[in-house]
Amino acid sequence: MNQTNASLSFVGIDVSKHKLDVARRPNAEKHEFPYDTAGLKTLIETLKTWGPIFVVLEATGGLERGVVAELVSADIDVAIVNPRQVRNFARGVGKLAKTDPIDAGSLAQFAEVVRPAPSQKVSEKQRELQELVARRQQLIALRVAETNRKGTASAKLVHRSLEKTLKTINAQIAELDQAIAKLVWSDDDWRHKAELLQSVPGVGEVTGRNLLASLPELGKLNRAQIVALAGLAPYNHDSGKLKGKRSIWGGRAEVRQALYMAAFSARNDNPIIRRFAQRLEAAGKAFKVVMTACMRKLLIILNTLVKNNALWRAPVTT
Repeated sequence: MNQTNASLSFVGIDVSKHKLDVARRPNAEKHEFPYDTAGLKTLIETLKTWGPIFVVLEATGGLERGVVAELVSADIDVAIVNPRQVRNFARGVGKLAKTDPIDAGSLAQFAEVVRPAPSQKVSEKQRELQELVARRQQLIALRVAETNRKGTASAKLVHRSLEKTLKTINAQIAELDQAIAKLVWSDDDWRHKAELLQSVPGVGEVTGRNLLASLPELGKLNRAQIVALAGLAPYNHDSGKLKGKRSIWGGRAEVRQALYMAAFSARNDNPIIRRFAQRLEAAGKAFKVVMTACMRKLLIILNTLVKNNALWRAPVTT
């Protein structure tokens, strides 16, 4: 985005299941398009007539992906932002009350003032990997829920039903694992990155593949940027003399889920993470604080290895 604000239009798109609400600044235009193939085509054609533009959408659990794919394919700058970030901004400028929904106008104003980094173009293979990994995570969550139900079921019929369901879920997870592995190994760059990631103690095949799908920016950003993108950057909650606890928010939940299990394992298997965790525990830090810090440190290590194209090397102890 090299254009000046005077030549650039800022567009917010509020995505719902059946329609797209669009607002443009500084022209104060508002439009509505159906969220289907024809509607997306008309949307792109309309946006193209507006000259240089920058579009912002909020992350809506995947509902926005179809719009983003079309925008990126049309070489339109677009950023996907965290809804909480937009809400806090809109409330800060007096545009939203606490319970008001985020609308296209709020997104357009956020785009104009904040200018978030645009999304990179995602290849078909990258999108396929993301969908496969997302589906696997859904099935894992379903398996946990059904396993918990099985533990409390007393009726034999219910117990048998849950066992059948779990058998089907496990079969589907195994099928997805094979498909994900095949897809990763079909790409030389992915295969090499997976080898770099899995060379780090605590990072297994599943974590490595999840990071390839959910964090393609790994190795392309600096440590502060990659930590913020994952939602692991601590933020202050201070007001005047009141000093609140630092906490994390926003970012990509799927990345944090992958890193949590890796960091949990690394506390035992990785000498750097183990000593780091022990130092924090000795300082009286709570378990959640220690785990978050370990996730952050592990992510920085992984980002550095991918950036430097280097395998893990255990630290030399003297």
